[in-house]
Order: sequence, then C-alpha cells, then structure tokens
Amino acid sequence: MNGKIVGGFIVVTAAVAGALLYYLQVYGYYRPIPANAPAAELRLTSLASGRPEPILADAFEGIDADTSPLRFRGCFHTPMSLALLTETYQVYDAPTPLIAPRWFDCFDANRIGEALETGEAVAFLSEADIRPGVDRVVAIFPDGRAYAWNQLNESLEK
Repeated sequence: MNGKIVGGFIVVTAAVAGALLYYLQVYGYYRPIPANAPAAELRLTSLASGRPEPILADAFEGIDADTSPLRFRGCFHTPMSLALLTETYQVYDAPTPLIAPRWFDCFDANRIGEALETGEAVAFLSEADIRPGVDRVVAIFPDGRAYAWNQLNESLEK
C-alpha cells in the first residue's frame, strides 16, 4: 500500500512539474511590447553610415522576455518599398527566423524562412550586436509586411 502512495506522489509531482515547465517556456516569461516602447522602434542599418536608422513602421505587435535575448519577435507593416530599402540598408546574409510561441499568431517562422529562401522576402540587418553576440534581423515582403527577430551572429556561433 505504501508503494502505491509513493508511486502516485511521484507521478503527480512529475505531471505538475512538467505542466509548470511547459507553461513557463511557452507563456510565463513572455511579455507584450507596447507600440510606444523603445523596442518597438524599428531600425535598419544604413549602407552609407553603417549605423541603425529608424524606418517607417506601423501596426507593430511584439513579444520579448528577459530570460533570453533570442525571444524577441515582432510583426509590423512598413510603407517603404523593397527597392528603396535594398538601396539604402544592409541586406542580412544568413537570416534564420526563430520559431515563436504558437499563441503569437502573426509570426510564422517557417513561412518567413521559405519566403527568404525563394527571394519573396528580403532580410535586413536591423542592429548588429543588439546584445553581445546577437543581431536583430528584419524580413520585409514586397507588400510591406515585415517581421523582426533576434538571432546569434558569427561571434557566438564559433
């Protein structure tokens, strides 16, 4: 009889710990980014100056977490044309959109990645080393839809 109680306690404890871990990874640490927050000001790195410059953007939705610099995701719209953007800002060589939580509907990393591979969208360097070893990347579609995320740069990938 005692073995059943101990075994049941272990199973219940493991189930509660698993549910808590799942919640913390998928929901717990993320927080929405208000449209007027500094993180919502989207910038691209200029070809001329090599410095990030603000771009026109509206309808921003974003999430971030303090637990990792790689948890930033953003969706927005820009009225700027791809022709203007590619002539003015640095294109990012190896963009890899990171998967967002399922509940953050506007960011589909697989769709963005496919569009980048086929040339439907273009990735730009937003800010190099926004945190040590992490770049902010922005992918922009011809219709103005745009997506931002943070990814490791070559300084940490070695």
